[in-house]
Amino acid sequence: MLVLQMLLLVVGFAALIKGADLFVDGSSALAKNFRVPSLIIGLTIVALGTSAPELAVSTSAALQGANEIALSNVVGSNLFNLLAVLGLCAVIHPVPVESGILKRDFPISIAATILVLVLTGGAGLLLSGGFSEMRMEDTAGTVGRVTGLVLLALFIIYIAALIADAKKHPQLEEHTKLQPVQKCILLIAVGLALIVGGGQAVVFGAKEIARAAGMTETLIGLTIVAVGTSLPELVTSFVAARKGETGLAVGNVAGSNIFNLMFILGISATIHPVAVNLASVYDLLILIGVSLVAFLFSVSGKQIRRPEGIVMLVIYAADVVFAVLR
Repeated sequence: MLVLQMLLLVVGFAALIKGADLFVDGSSALAKNFRVPSLIIGLTIVALGTSAPELAVSTSAALQGANEIALSNVVGSNLFNLLAVLGLCAVIHPVPVESGILKRDFPISIAATILVLVLTGGAGLLLSGGFSEMRMEDTAGTVGRVTGLVLLALFIIYIAALIADAKKHPQLEEHTKLQPVQKCILLIAVGLALIVGGGQAVVFGAKEIARAAGMTETLIGLTIVAVGTSLPELVTSFVAARKGETGLAVGNVAGSNIFNLMFILGISATIHPVAVNLASVYDLLILIGVSLVAFLFSVSGKQIRRPEGIVMLVIYAADVVFAVLR
């Protein structure tokens, strides 16, 4: 039975990745038919496509009441993006960081993480010292529907600001061959079907594996599910790094983390309030610390170098070990 659940998990991941790829292709092609600038496509549609696995898993988990997976998937994906994806890219090739990302996206990503910690009640619990007698699986707070709506509203403001900035600095569009509208719609439909089906399969398989192995949903969401749903970002960044095209790596990670925290967690909490256990409070604190470390590495020389990339990979390995041991 465990083998079947693991097979279901792998098939679900494959469906998520392929579905996200088809969704991005179809959506981008359709947007070009309506003369939507490529920069705006990248900021919105492509961002949604690469984060579609996280969205599918977290919303599926919310619908099934697997709240621990819904939150730990978001936090785990952000940790993986910051440490493993950026760290691997830096080891392959130094990763330059644009000044706009340092001034806007990175601070917003850190602020969004702190905001989630505060809104869940985790910050108040830590300040009051009420966690001292709690177990890791005990509920420490909740991401309610109101909080979810606040996160969604902030995300809309963020996207609107990005689009406004893109319009102020237009880029010349190269002539590209337009795809038939019918083909675009078919790609979008098939992509969405694979994303939804894959998300359901991953959540179901992960829950069953967690039960069979005696693992908590928080642990499996923080590790296996988070890594699996972050594969699109990892593959894209890895290929870009091998080609020496790492200029957008930090922006992609910062933008994806903002998307995960504000949009995906916002959607999940709006569908069903997400309970936050003590383990997730610690994970949010770790995410804040890791974000600050990545930001400091980026500020230093406006690039992340190979030694710093190695440090980031070591920190990620240590975090996984800590998550397992606790």
